[in-house]
Amino acid sequence: MYTIIDGRKTAAEIRKEIAGEVLKLKNEGKKIPHLAAILVGDDPSSQTYVANKVKDCEEVGFHSTLIRYEKDTPEAVLLEKIADLNNDSDIDGFIVQLPLPAHISENKVIESIDPSKDADGFHPVNLGRMVIGLPGFIPATPFGIIELIRRYQIETSGKKCVVLGRSNIVGRPVSILLSQKGMDATVTVAHSRTKNLPDIIKESDIVIAALGSPGFVKAGMVKEGAVIIDVGTTRIPAPGTKSGFRLSGDVDFENVAPRCSFITPVPGGVGPMTRVSLLRNTLLAAKMKR
Repeated sequence: MYTIIDGRKTAAEIRKEIAGEVLKLKNEGKKIPHLAAILVGDDPSSQTYVANKVKDCEEVGFHSTLIRYEKDTPEAVLLEKIADLNNDSDIDGFIVQLPLPAHISENKVIESIDPSKDADGFHPVNLGRMVIGLPGFIPATPFGIIELIRRYQIETSGKKCVVLGRSNIVGRPVSILLSQKGMDATVTVAHSRTKNLPDIIKESDIVIAALGSPGFVKAGMVKEGAVIIDVGTTRIPAPGTKSGFRLSGDVDFENVAPRCSFITPVPGGVGPMTRVSLLRNTLLAAKMKR
């Protein structure tokens, strides 16, 4: 029988812990953490995600600011606002919601964020600190994945792990975190050019699926008793539903789950942990400032 890794429940527990820390700060007369978010354009997924981040801030007692721009906003205007937030002593951490419109360079935007306010953990300085094991802001989704593994007491030491996807946001960082001391997994990073991928997956004790390819991982690819962490969140048409779509993960959950020891659902698995990781990074930023 498999265990569902409940990201909603775990994230709620962490928000409660953060709220306790915020209350302590308040009672001591110290500054309340402040998280800002910049949203460019009208992407429905991004709008929902940012709205949820605002709710999360309210729940834990953070101050929050949401800054909106039209999708045709010039890159220079966005960079100017980032510079303002970098210099605003009241803002402890902030994010620029991705993806951005095609005319804006994501790399330029990420590099323009003050590393000490980088709540997403995407800045090269923070990624570099993570790689060599120094304290810093860990990218939100990888941090959420590691926290789920820890809180569900899933054994990683000496285990074979495959990470499907090599993005700088999920695949690469989580592969590094899993291989570091304390996690001690033996990690393979697979991608579109990987040969014999089904065989690699079937040999793995832990599968982190971050491809953005709905239902890619099938039951026949999965080792009996494997741990499956599904990062995929692709909107696919769902006629008859209120929204007209549903979220699909990279794993064929219904058929894969019976073969697993642990598995995350979509939605309700990694997603809530990504959001709570932003709160954790903002709280850390506020503490570091003091």
